[in-house]
Amino acid sequence: MKRKDFFKSLSLSAAAGFIPFSNLFSKEMGVQNFNKDNSGVNISKLETFVFKNATFVRIESSEGISGWGEADHDYPKLTASLIDEICKPIILGKDPFDTEYLWHQMIFKGEDAGSTGLLPGAIAGVDNALWDLKGKLLKLPVHKISGGFNVDKVRVYGSFGRGDNPKTRKGPEAMAKTALDFVSQGYKTIKARMQIRQLNVDPDPDDTFEVIKAIRKAVGDNIEIFVDYNNGYTPAKAIALTRKLVENLNIAAIEEPVSYHNYEGLRQVVEAIDIPVMAGEHEFNRWQMRDLITIGKADMINADLIKCGGFSECRKVAFMAHAFDRYIMTHNTRPTLATAASLQLVSSIPNAARIQEYAGSRPEMGLDKLFDNYFKFEGGYLFLPDLPGLGLIVNEEAMRKNKLN
Repeated sequence: MKRKDFFKSLSLSAAAGFIPFSNLFSKEMGVQNFNKDNSGVNISKLETFVFKNATFVRIESSEGISGWGEADHDYPKLTASLIDEICKPIILGKDPFDTEYLWHQMIFKGEDAGSTGLLPGAIAGVDNALWDLKGKLLKLPVHKISGGFNVDKVRVYGSFGRGDNPKTRKGPEAMAKTALDFVSQGYKTIKARMQIRQLNVDPDPDDTFEVIKAIRKAVGDNIEIFVDYNNGYTPAKAIALTRKLVENLNIAAIEEPVSYHNYEGLRQVVEAIDIPVMAGEHEFNRWQMRDLITIGKADMINADLIKCGGFSECRKVAFMAHAFDRYIMTHNTRPTLATAASLQLVSSIPNAARIQEYAGSRPEMGLDKLFDNYFKFEGGYLFLPDLPGLGLIVNEEAMRKNKLN
């Protein structure tokens, strides 16, 4: 359009009458709202499935197609009640492709229930199920509909812990045996979780060094070792122990050295040692992740797909982290739909770490019977499923028969 014609059209528009600003923009979203049509698909049903070690969400569409997601596993009954009371009324009847709109409705209308912890963990289950549903409706894996990054397999590290119960807590020999078992399965990297926690900060006596020494002796010099302190130390103690472990046992990275509330202390550790520091499993939204990066200076961001608001929020966290040259190394100790969502995320972002957490299929949890397929694991790699959605086929009969709610 020529400049003269452009101004002429503006004049004609003005002559036709002034269009009120409020008519052009929706009150809730602050964006232009010219097209109110939806995809033609609506959410018709939401159900929660509570198990001892998991909380699952099923969302059914008007097309008769269902999506499944996993919510946070802590306090499953409470998480399920939040989903039913806060999330369900917001999403029923809505377009499943409006995931951004629905996510923000759930987090801000429900924020008095807590924007960290239970609420984002509940939203994660709903959001992950919506992405599974969208993928099935479009007949594509989630990583394809969210952008894709030409990834067909993901290298993983074996993750195992000592246990929280003082009576059954694993000692050096038992931890070394578990480490050797992971290595025999093909893992080239392992992570030992000390599970010290904030109520036992700077434990005395502390056998962390002896545990890692036993593991190193068992697996040899060619296996990469990460150590998760699980918030177990003050900054000075964490720095001294890490330097000792690096010098004597050649560990490759540490995780959550200090309390997750102490970003200044985390920064002290990051700046004092020469190996990467990982953190992020206790950050439940993008705002906490922002502070973890800018104040805590964590090298690796451990976003958790069933704690940090689900696929939608963790995708935002990933791109924010990319702007700060930080890698995403997903936190993931759950073997089924949480692993599926994690795989779909890391295969669709530019800053996925070269190795991701995977604790194995964990048959002791009793969740394997709830699914008709599983991931291919070979040579330390998990292969991406090529099925629509998140990639796992749920056995609905087993789900309904074994759920606790």
